[in-house]
Amino acid sequence: MRDTLPDARDGLTRIERVILHVLNETRRELGGRDVPTAMLYGRVLEYVNLSEAELQMHLTRLGAMGHPPGCSGSNR
Repeated sequence: MRDTLPDARDGLTRIERVILHVLNETRRELGGRDVPTAMLYGRVLEYVNLSEAELQMHLTRLGAMGHPPGCSGSNR
């Protein structure tokens, strides 16, 4: 249950926090290049159990899909 409840500080769930951490670490390993979704999925599975569809849902919610490199995807 705690994996799906948003944190009061920033609204991220534990799963989203794990995805962002793994994405950041993997991008660093790849020299800043984009991370293939399949690679991200495999690495995220080391921390949490979720389906490919769930990963896609979280990536969409986080705005990690469809933005040009260097764009945060946020207007805040």
